[in-house]
Amino acid sequence: MNVVGASPKRSDILQEKQIAHISQALQSGEIASGRGLNQSTTLKHHGDTRWGSHYGTLLSLLALFSSTIEVLEIIVDDASNSEQRYEATNLLDNMQSYSFVFCLHLMRIILGVSNELSKALQRKDQDIANAIGLVKVCKQRLQEMRENDWDSFIVQVSSFCDKHNIDVPNMDDIYIPRGRSRRKTYETTNLHHYRVDLYYSIIDMQLQELNGRFDEVNTKLLLCIACLCPDNLFVAFEKPKLLQLARCYPKDFSAIELMALDDQLQNYIIDMRSSIEFSDLKGISNLAKKMVEMGKDKVYPLVYRLLTLSLILPVATATVERVFSAMHFVKTKLRNRIGDQWLNDSLVVYIEKEIFDNIDNEVIMRRFQNMKTRRGNM
Repeated sequence: MNVVGASPKRSDILQEKQIAHISQALQSGEIASGRGLNQSTTLKHHGDTRWGSHYGTLLSLLALFSSTIEVLEIIVDDASNSEQRYEATNLLDNMQSYSFVFCLHLMRIILGVSNELSKALQRKDQDIANAIGLVKVCKQRLQEMRENDWDSFIVQVSSFCDKHNIDVPNMDDIYIPRGRSRRKTYETTNLHHYRVDLYYSIIDMQLQELNGRFDEVNTKLLLCIACLCPDNLFVAFEKPKLLQLARCYPKDFSAIELMALDDQLQNYIIDMRSSIEFSDLKGISNLAKKMVEMGKDKVYPLVYRLLTLSLILPVATATVERVFSAMHFVKTKLRNRIGDQWLNDSLVVYIEKEIFDNIDNEVIMRRFQNMKTRRGNM
């Protein structure tokens, strides 16, 4: 991405090469023409804080593979210095290897399996029930890949290699890592290396990650929280699951309060479903706001306490992970000695940028002026 997209000139060359490939494919009948098809594109750069962007990067690289190789060959011939020439030569050598193509296709499929789940977990208005359903889909799809999809996958990789003139190794031969002599490697076949050491190993790591983050306890907890969702006139409401959720917080709900909550929940759901103000609500956060607005937090204090605890949970998990990702931008190498308070304040402004964009600059200036007399530049 950095080498080929380093300048507008190289990006233009990449697009010209891709247009030439598309024209040739249209003439040969390899692809069909139509409205909205075969649009010009470019290499998509990934982002450090969104895994979905890596998936988009792999898709664009697969679509522009031949054009990218040709641009790298041009850089090797016409580079202005030896460093650029060496970097392009090294990239060409790696990209035109079977190992690179194998990993490129494998990571594209694995990130594609989890792409919908990744997007669902990044949304602020998370539909927890659907997110948990996507977790189950990911686990099932990865398990099917492990058990049944090896043959079709290896055919797909070999077909791509044949199309781009990349040598396909004999799977029964001894595997030799690139850049190492045969004497310094342990005896294993290409089939064992690609199937066991890479294919099975990476899928197992992904399954282990999903099982670790979404174990049985966490899944039940999230499904219980989903019962508070007000969508479609509280269709997801289930009192037993909400009582089970309250039992997960023994310091917040005593035994007596649990019995009181049992009675209060029944009155609460009848009241909510019969109130016009609560009929069109979407999301747990909007439910909490409306309850405060209508004074229902005072009428049903135990239900409101359960609701606030449910709102805190995503903040304590997914949002915290986003905070650590945001630190990459806020606490840079030039600001590596930033204090905790300043870091916290900066992260709040960065993460909640949508809220702070709505605050007028005059309000901010008056706030700082009231803290300490300053000379304002108007």
